[in-house]
Amino acid sequence: MLMPRRTKHRKVFRGRMQGKALKGSSVVFGEYGLQSLDPAWIDSRQIEAARRAMTNYIRRGGKVWIRIFPDKPVTQKPAETRMGSGKGNPEYWVAVVRPGRVMFELAGVREEVAMEALRRAAHKLPVQCRIVKRDQVGVAAAEEAHAEAEA
Repeated sequence: MLMPRRTKHRKVFRGRMQGKALKGSSVVFGEYGLQSLDPAWIDSRQIEAARRAMTNYIRRGGKVWIRIFPDKPVTQKPAETRMGSGKGNPEYWVAVVRPGRVMFELAGVREEVAMEALRRAAHKLPVQCRIVKRDQVGVAAAEEAHAEAEA
């Protein structure tokens, strides 16, 4: 499982997932990417499941980049505990993903293999995803292209 080696604070606030991704919204390293269309917390187990699904399908061909990292601890209180008495203990780690964020990238395989591998990875994630190519940019550019096609 992915998790930070050390952090400045053991527990953090939950925060808000407003707006679109400010950075990481274009394919930089590979040829194809898996882009989030929803805001979500993605657990380290889900990231690992998606990575395994991709690497298993491409069978050691190509290269996979994981562009998100679970650096936010999520706390939970023990079951059947009364209210109060502070915040619970860190149980697992999540990556905060906003719409437009490219989560995984893939290169070195044929287009149809890459599409299927990314499709399988998308099934493991709790967000709606789309597959983007290197020349396509973030969500805003996709919406502009869609508007131009209609006009």
